[in-house]
Amino acid sequence: MSGTIFIDGEAGTTGLLIRQLLVGRSDLSFINLSDQERKDPKAREDALNSCDLAILCLPDEAAREAITLIANPNVKVIDTSTAHRISPDWVYGFPEMTRGQTELIKKAKRVANPGCYPTGAISLVRPLVENKIIPSSYPVTINAVSGYSGGGKSLIKRFEIEKNAPPPFYVYGTTLSHKHLPEMQQYIGLDNPPLFTPSVGKYMQGMIVQVPFYLSKGLNTFQTPGKIHDVLSQHYYGSEFITVNPLDMSRPPVELSPEKFNHSNMLEINVFSNKEETQCLLTATFDNLGKGASRAAVQSMELMLDL
Repeated sequence: MSGTIFIDGEAGTTGLLIRQLLVGRSDLSFINLSDQERKDPKAREDALNSCDLAILCLPDEAAREAITLIANPNVKVIDTSTAHRISPDWVYGFPEMTRGQTELIKKAKRVANPGCYPTGAISLVRPLVENKIIPSSYPVTINAVSGYSGGGKSLIKRFEIEKNAPPPFYVYGTTLSHKHLPEMQQYIGLDNPPLFTPSVGKYMQGMIVQVPFYLSKGLNTFQTPGKIHDVLSQHYYGSEFITVNPLDMSRPPVELSPEKFNHSNMLEINVFSNKEETQCLLTATFDNLGKGASRAAVQSMELMLDL
């Protein structure tokens, strides 16, 4: 199989990386627009209707507008914005999320690329909800740190170019109303939005998402770290891109680096607990530009085009 790709918004952080990842592939061809043509509505509309698959790397409103320009029923679309992530008419582009998701993506005409923070949170908590370990009513807390590339060109400029650079680490989303909350709630399977505290570190890319919870309070029945680990290990058994590290209660404290899987599509899960086995901490480590953005889009593209 082969395919013709048009990246609408190729100049942005996600679009640039997707193009870099695809350059040189013999099974793909590209529709390229000059800077002037990208500003020409007719040229853009023609490109959107002439490709096999369009990858939208645009702000939400621009992504919605791009969809209205596509009249060709054969064009498939991956949208990397948040515009369509909880739409019932779109398939969520996280193949490992649940059984059958890969097949849904293969057959889809419209795929919404997951957000970086939700990718980590969903990978950790959804299997536990599906297996009745955590009730859908549980008050889930999600803490996360990302490299500043997650904020796109404006935040990269703030960290790397502007004189008044941000501090080495800062927490944001303190109104507790982050745009990723609906996505997390829907695809984890929660009755209520999680309590989510995102943050940014003074490094380019890489991410750690953490979910702490009590093993003896609020769960359907008392659970052990071993049971939590077993459920996650079974869920991702045979996965090419998601691994669950062995559970070792005797190991010394672990230092996790958010940059460990930079420039890859890998996501690594750890299960930690206190010695009394009454508290548990789940972590997901991955590249916010990789499994959290551009490489995830490429993964879905390959499924949709049968490459």
